[in-house]
Amino acid sequence: MKFSIVITTYNRLSLLKRAIATALAQTIPCEVIVVDDGSSDETKSTIISWCEQLKAQGNQHLIYHCNSENLGHSKSVNRGVELASGDWVKLLDDDDYLAPNCIEEMIRAIALRPQAVICSVQAAQVDDRETVLSVTRRVGPGKAFYIPQEDIHYGMLLEQVPFGTPVQVAFRRDAFLKTGGWDSTLDANFDDIDSWIKIAQFGDAIFINKCLAYRTIWAGALNQKFTLQTRLNTNILIKEKIHALVNSKYRERIPSKENISKYMKLHWSLVALKKGNLVSALQFSFPASLSLVAWKLLLERALADESLTSQNLSAQNQEKKIGYALKI
Repeated sequence: MKFSIVITTYNRLSLLKRAIATALAQTIPCEVIVVDDGSSDETKSTIISWCEQLKAQGNQHLIYHCNSENLGHSKSVNRGVELASGDWVKLLDDDDYLAPNCIEEMIRAIALRPQAVICSVQAAQVDDRETVLSVTRRVGPGKAFYIPQEDIHYGMLLEQVPFGTPVQVAFRRDAFLKTGGWDSTLDANFDDIDSWIKIAQFGDAIFINKCLAYRTIWAGALNQKFTLQTRLNTNILIKEKIHALVNSKYRERIPSKENISKYMKLHWSLVALKKGNLVSALQFSFPASLSLVAWKLLLERALADESLTSQNLSAQNQEKKIGYALKI
């Protein structure tokens, strides 16, 4: 099993250096592909020099590609996956970084479930000084577990299956290519989640309950350029895509698309409140706040976000639990 790490970048050389260093420092060496989306800073000369230094030492692992024009984040991801020679691809944004054993742990878990096409790990949220702010919650049984393909979209719809952001996720390259890659119309706005939904049609999912990645929370993050209304609208669209793919055995158990939409409006009304945007909060919450199903879904999400284990949830949630432990 061969891994390629694809790092997309644009005018963030100081952050990019950290991302590349952690990719090259993996305990299992991998191909590292940097896709530069036409940076105007010193990225090109710096990374080319780095590549040449490594080659002089007999290290061919670092590969640099520069887009002929600025294509955007999604198309840069697609280009990096096309260039990759690995069976599996680990994405990495230039402002994020990896634990040195990230790839090793992924390979160990995937070897136990060769039917898998997508793998996710816990991640720490850090500030621009690398101070840990929080860690994404543990999910499912054991140190690592798998979810059969037929259960994935049901779990995603009810947010029992949080694949997370690109820094957390790796996928099988052939499955990614079958999906047609990232949708550039969503560029940096749920384009990653949209991709996980499509990849999950082709095999099982693996989750590793270990913090192996670091996501930087800062004002320069790409998704900060979108309005709350745009984020809400796209989030609803993503939920509708998941809803359509839920396996037939769960059809009678899932909420309607209308109630899912109301739930998302409640969620984003709370996001708006936290940001001090009272007008948007009121607009999003009415008439969604009249739906008991939407409130129930919001409560279940809040419990999950508090990192409560499945043993602490209701008997009803116990029945919904999906996933099978891997002996790792």
